[in-house]
Amino acid sequence: MTTADVAEAAEVAEDFEGLYGSAPEGVWAAPGRVNLIGEHTDYNDGFVMPFALPHTALAAVSRRTDGVVRLHSSDIEGGVVELRADALLPESDKNWTAYPAGVIWALLDAGHESVSSGADIHLTSTVPTGAGLSSSAALEVVVALALNDLYELGLERWQLARLCQRAENVYVGAPTGIMDQTASACCTDGHALFLDTRDLSQDQIPFDLAAEGMRLLVVDTQVKHSHSEGEYGKRRAGCERGAELLDVDALRDVPYGDLDAALVRLTDAGADEEVHRLVRHVVTEDHRVERVVELLKSGGDTRAIGPILTEGHASLRDDFQVSCPELDLVVESAVETGALGARMTGGGFGGSAIVLVEAEDADRVAKAVEEAFSAAGYTAPRVFAAVPSAGARRIR
Repeated sequence: MTTADVAEAAEVAEDFEGLYGSAPEGVWAAPGRVNLIGEHTDYNDGFVMPFALPHTALAAVSRRTDGVVRLHSSDIEGGVVELRADALLPESDKNWTAYPAGVIWALLDAGHESVSSGADIHLTSTVPTGAGLSSSAALEVVVALALNDLYELGLERWQLARLCQRAENVYVGAPTGIMDQTASACCTDGHALFLDTRDLSQDQIPFDLAAEGMRLLVVDTQVKHSHSEGEYGKRRAGCERGAELLDVDALRDVPYGDLDAALVRLTDAGADEEVHRLVRHVVTEDHRVERVVELLKSGGDTRAIGPILTEGHASLRDDFQVSCPELDLVVESAVETGALGARMTGGGFGGSAIVLVEAEDADRVAKAVEEAFSAAGYTAPRVFAAVPSAGARRIR
């Protein structure tokens, strides 16, 4: 546990006591994430490679005995929201409370009846919202971990991630994949997580850019996005249509070497241009993840992953069509200024991009991006260095 963990835990516990009149039984933290490579592959049973950020959602929690759930966030205006654990219904809540309440619903739906006793929960978060850094997953995972510990449910981290995904898919109504929740629950300090989203097998890959004289910058464009507004769901449905026409369980099952033949089969089956594009992105993106993993595990020059990141952005921009002018400008201006590679990260339609740079070039590249935004009349971006950090944990 870090010194920062101790200080944050004390502050959140104090706020909890001020709200509810007694000290919490514990304080937990769960991070946001950056996805290094592997975008929109998780709901296609494919490969992803996220790592945890130092930015976290914090939850101070105590059990109750009367079935009441009380929720409060220091980041949202308004007082304590009171709900009944036995009255939670999917898609009945369109507010921030849907994320923690959805976790309670998912636990109950999975047969963990002890959670019906209720809980007092106070939350705060340093994960930027709407930035493609999984602020909602961090909120879900921190609540799930707290309830798992307090109610002694005995669930493994991957099981918590699955339940949190179900909360977001069914209770919130957002058709997200499994990556964000697994990253928040399972990442480890100093590593990127190579995750097979079909069987949830994991490989922690050492990822220490500082030791090799590099940095990974996150550029939050300040353009907000929402996965539940339809575009994400349309692309997921298109991918499922492509898999159906190719007679495979998921696009993960289309080998990279067979992509051209698969696209011909789609044409013969009457698939439209959009399905062709979606399939091409997913198959090539899975291959990009495998290439990055091979480079990092071989102990070769990590700088070689830079062009793969940029290649991935072009695919997300042109084939999957989830970029936006601000994200494109980050990538273009960074690469033109000497970045090793750059791409959007997260679901898209706004949010953040990542930029791989030599450490000595970090300030210059960041300044170039900021100046490009100013010249284009865009809101100034937020730029910070991403350091692979610890996953969800109890901190008090």
